[in-house]
Amino acid sequence: QQAVCTLAMLRSFLALHCFRPSRACAVSPLTPSVLRKKNTMSSDSVLSGYDPVQVELMQEKCILVDENDKVLGYDTKKNCHLNEKLNSGSPHRAFSLFVFDGARRLLLQKRAAEKITFPDRWTNTVCSHPLYFEAPGGEAAQEQPELEDKDYLGVRRAAQRKIMQELGVPPEHLPLEDIRFVRRILYKAESDPVWGEYEVDYCLVAQRDSMPLAPNKNEVSDTQWVTMSELQELVAESKKEGSSVVLTPWFELISRSLLPTWWEGLDNVEQFRSDAIERFGES
Repeated sequence: QQAVCTLAMLRSFLALHCFRPSRACAVSPLTPSVLRKKNTMSSDSVLSGYDPVQVELMQEKCILVDENDKVLGYDTKKNCHLNEKLNSGSPHRAFSLFVFDGARRLLLQKRAAEKITFPDRWTNTVCSHPLYFEAPGGEAAQEQPELEDKDYLGVRRAAQRKIMQELGVPPEHLPLEDIRFVRRILYKAESDPVWGEYEVDYCLVAQRDSMPLAPNKNEVSDTQWVTMSELQELVAESKKEGSSVVLTPWFELISRSLLPTWWEGLDNVEQFRSDAIERFGES
């Protein structure tokens, strides 16, 4: 029942917030020749046995890009995360949001067991995808708020949408102006033999003195605020053989390569902003 209510809340959020974009994103840059057709997954055996709410979310449309982040088209979240397609297909856009509190602690979440990709793993505050939206009839929506590149508004809107859906944080408690872009990474990783990730991931940082949390248990099983030293302990624990602590691959990559510098310079994180794409190998 909670999951059904959450989906209803998400649709209300999209109606109230996401479909009021600036004129710059009113026309989609995707041409009909590259649009992927809508998939019906009700009889798809690869999703058999998974949580029905998470299966429904697999019908969302991710934004396909090349390795330089040029938009190519869109495809279902399901197709974007099948290993058999990742090996010969294109990456898709994603974001990783890192939210710090007034004491400079980072908010982590543990992904719920119901998640289809990377379940039961600790990760950064929120990680998900900007979406390509369709009208009720299945045709492309006239306005695409999460495709807007100016000031990275598309991915910032997506982060604001998802932190409400996953952690119950309303937009007024994390306004867009507080969500700051730092840089992009490109990586590929398997969750299991069937599912994986191949993403151009936008790294976003925010800091708030306080923030109400109401985690959606279908998305998040636990949360914790950690200091830098506590995160280092968590990472070390995850590397021990047989440890119950497992991290998502993108969070592990960012934690050991980029995050320490951002954390140290949190008061002026804009100094680390770069349009370059940090390219990692498969993990």
